[in-house]
Amino acid sequence: MNSSPMTILVIEDEVPIRRFLRPAIEAAGYRLVECGTGKDGILQASQAHPGLVILDLGLPDIDGLEVIKQIREWSKIPIIILSARGIETQKVAALDAGADDYIQKPFGVAELMARIRVALRHYHSVQQTESAPIIQAGQISIDLTRREVRRNGALVHLTPLEYQLLTTLVKHSGLVMTQRQLLHDVWGPGHADESHYLRIYMRQLRQKLEDNPANPQHLITEAGVGYRFRVE
Repeated sequence: MNSSPMTILVIEDEVPIRRFLRPAIEAAGYRLVECGTGKDGILQASQAHPGLVILDLGLPDIDGLEVIKQIREWSKIPIIILSARGIETQKVAALDAGADDYIQKPFGVAELMARIRVALRHYHSVQQTESAPIIQAGQISIDLTRREVRRNGALVHLTPLEYQLLTTLVKHSGLVMTQRQLLHDVWGPGHADESHYLRIYMRQLRQKLEDNPANPQHLITEAGVGYRFRVE
């Protein structure tokens, strides 16, 4: 017996954008539910049981950040922000509020669908990833059981903080983690504003793990926002 297609909820007040998204989302095998206000979006998030939410921040009734916060009170489903707001502080605020990724308008459908796949893959594999004995990303191999990291088969010595920073990024592979999130998770809540720590430790990780630290393939900077670990 075939299972029902997963639902993607689009909370977006611009009807042309919803019309633009529908063919691509349905062609990928998903069911689309759409609404034009934040309040209706929150209601649909609880009633339609979506597997993922695409959310515009600039809604006519309540701010998209409030929508994120309310959904996060009871659900961990992936939330991808789709917004014309290009100010980095607003991207950071959305990610810190609980969004999983951020795409700025104008955007390409191919990029959006790729981000959807990454967010869903991460959401459905979190428990698997946490229990997986080895995580492989290109030339980088991380053995979570033995707490060993190898590059091209050779053992790499990492300090405890370097290892924790790396594994925190790896467990959110493909998704943006803000500087504040990383500082909180790795250094603790008292260090949430000390971004210089991140710059130093990311530089050290790149020197140890990337073939070309000046042009990293895995430890990616999202300018003004945070960092992303890219597996491919």
